[in-house]
Amino acid sequence: MRLARLFLLLAVLAAPVLAADVSIVRLLPSYRTTASFQRLSEFFTGRENPGKETMLRSQAADRAGYYWFLRVENKGTAFAEATFELQVITSASPDPRTFTFRTPVPHGKQVFNVGVTGSDWPTAGDEPVAWKLVVRSTAGELVSAQSFLWSKPSAK
Repeated sequence: MRLARLFLLLAVLAAPVLAADVSIVRLLPSYRTTASFQRLSEFFTGRENPGKETMLRSQAADRAGYYWFLRVENKGTAFAEATFELQVITSASPDPRTFTFRTPVPHGKQVFNVGVTGSDWPTAGDEPVAWKLVVRSTAGELVSAQSFLWSKPSAK
């Protein structure tokens, strides 16, 4: 019984440390065309070469769409399974659409391209009205970012 309490206490104390170890170094949202992903090696092999970047797409077969280019730094241990949850409000509807992606978050720095692609994104000229991106592990929320318009200003 005492050992179980000790493990519970350690888990509670470790949770904030885990979240503090993960940070978003850079986040750049923008629309990308299919051609923007093509590299010279693809010309010769016919296969996409993402390099060291992790591609997360709402429709895996379609590259064109709106992406959140995000460089994540994890100073702690790697997470074998993490969930990227992206909520987006577009001009097409005031209701947010949620896209969920599962991928590991390694120790160190890693680039993720989180994309709403294909028919999930209205058109090339559209911009999101508001968005929120949360990265979670089984231990809880690791890091999040959101646009200015995602949260309503407090009433005074």
